[in-house]
Amino acid sequence: MTEYRFDPLAEKLDALPSKPGVYLMKDAEGHILYVGKAVNLRARVRSYFHASAEYHPKIQRLVASVADIDFIVTASELEALILESNLIKRHSPKYNVRLKDDKRYPYIKITWQEDFPKVLIVRRMERDGARYFGPFTASWAVQQTLHTLRRVFPYLTCNRTITGQDERACLYLDIGLCLGPCIGAVSQEEYRAMIDRLCHFLEGKSAEIVAELEAKMKAAAEQWEFERAAAYRDQLMAIQRIIERQKIVSTAMADQDVIAFARADGDACVQVFFIRQGRLIGREYFVLDGAAEEPDPEIIASFVKQFYDGAAYVPPEILLPHEIEEALVIEEWLRSRRGDKVVLRVPRRGHKRGLVEMAAENAAETLRHLRAQWLVDEGKQAAALADLQQGLGLERLPNRIECYDISTIQGTATTGSMVVFVKGVPRKSEYRRFQIRTVEGADDYASMRELLRRRFRRAAEPAPECVPGPGSKTSPWELLPDLVIVDGGRGQLNVALAVLEEYGLRDQVPAIGLAKEEEEVYLPDRPEPIRLPRNSEGLYLIQRIRDEAHRFAVTYHRHLRTRQSVLSELDGVPGIGPRRRSALLKHFGSLEAIRAASVEELAAVPGMSRKAAEQLKESL
Repeated sequence: MTEYRFDPLAEKLDALPSKPGVYLMKDAEGHILYVGKAVNLRARVRSYFHASAEYHPKIQRLVASVADIDFIVTASELEALILESNLIKRHSPKYNVRLKDDKRYPYIKITWQEDFPKVLIVRRMERDGARYFGPFTASWAVQQTLHTLRRVFPYLTCNRTITGQDERACLYLDIGLCLGPCIGAVSQEEYRAMIDRLCHFLEGKSAEIVAELEAKMKAAAEQWEFERAAAYRDQLMAIQRIIERQKIVSTAMADQDVIAFARADGDACVQVFFIRQGRLIGREYFVLDGAAEEPDPEIIASFVKQFYDGAAYVPPEILLPHEIEEALVIEEWLRSRRGDKVVLRVPRRGHKRGLVEMAAENAAETLRHLRAQWLVDEGKQAAALADLQQGLGLERLPNRIECYDISTIQGTATTGSMVVFVKGVPRKSEYRRFQIRTVEGADDYASMRELLRRRFRRAAEPAPECVPGPGSKTSPWELLPDLVIVDGGRGQLNVALAVLEEYGLRDQVPAIGLAKEEEEVYLPDRPEPIRLPRNSEGLYLIQRIRDEAHRFAVTYHRHLRTRQSVLSELDGVPGIGPRRRSALLKHFGSLEAIRAASVEELAAVPGMSRKAAEQLKESL
């Protein structure tokens, strides 16, 4: 019989249909934690709860928080994908990878449905008959581009009702920034033709616009209409300034989007290159939430689904850095949005691979720039620290914050982490990681107790080698934090308070617990947890610190598990003792490399014999 971890869910799990659809995992208060799709709802959802399932820590935390599951059956996997994307956008579940603040990205909107279309900058696309271009990440860049384009395509900006019968036009007609349809200077057809040329330019079809302006300038000069010719010349110069910022990247005259991303310390940034008619007409970056522990293909798949759900244009080819599991159904969905064939391609070599690598380099550079901005924003960090002091009722500003986390899977290779933030900025030189030694099995409380004892014992009783002498620096172990954060709820906080009491530090070092599920903050002298305001800089800071502690613990945990797995597999091979095992790992670097080596290569390792190499090859 299949064994489940959560009996209250067993009945609901048994009732799941074997059909395609979307499932919604909820916590005890009914908040949606995760939205997923499945070809077979019954098989997919039940797989989370098998006792033998070994997911990475993020999924383990999700499963531990699930109290209820809803599902919606769909007619096909394609319908499930569309519904999944809509639900993620609507609910922003904390365990899904999601575009950060996706509503902030501006679009250029051309009100084509109106008799005399206008050009606007908007934050949301609607099904209203207008033409949209974007998204863009910087409003100032959009405004700057439109300011230049208006000299070539003088579109309306006023709120007049255009009848062509007004007695007088505004100043914009005199300075060449409006065609004057309000007084009948141009017809509706002529005005709309000009707006249509603007749309072509925004689509990347600049060559035909340049050719048209050059022809008009030449014709005006030949007719000795030098004032008109000069006006066309100025328009050409304005267009050229924009085109010069565009780079020719392909001679194939193709329309492509190139997608790549970079990640660092839990942050992820996606870069998209927009190539139209072989010319790179723009590039935008997007920051992702919830990507810290997700594999690369999952990040790319999540981004593609969310980005193109609201994109103004879907090109016939999208270049990606990794294969994604549901590529065929995503292609089918994109084809329905475009109205024509769309191909997701992962180039392995050549020109297209170079484009993906260039996008990845730009993503990495953008992420470095963003992280530097986040870290040096002293005003923001000061506001966050003041927020924390007030929200937590601290006597002093928490300039030095230490956060602790435990990472384990079913009690194996349990590790702990200590991260340090000083004035809101991580001080990585003082990060520490711990291998839990005295706890057997899965016991978070006991593991946290060992971790905190090892840290604060050094603060209360510094070792002789840590005592500063003349001219020496103070050891980080001796510095007491202004705030201790433990990852967890009331139980973990009580452990921290007991350890601080044990070393006589309870009155000197304030401590809190931060629970992941609802971002509730547990305080020592309050029976119920509190919630800092959702838009609080203080909350953002402690979330970032907690996530950094978790990332640091998980990284070390994975390293230990991988090492233990390698050692365990080699220990089972006859004739391979500690010395040979160490020599093999030093020579080849990994179990995969050892497995791929020939008998001759194995025998050539110092300390190995031909017989031992043959036994090893047979065993692996």
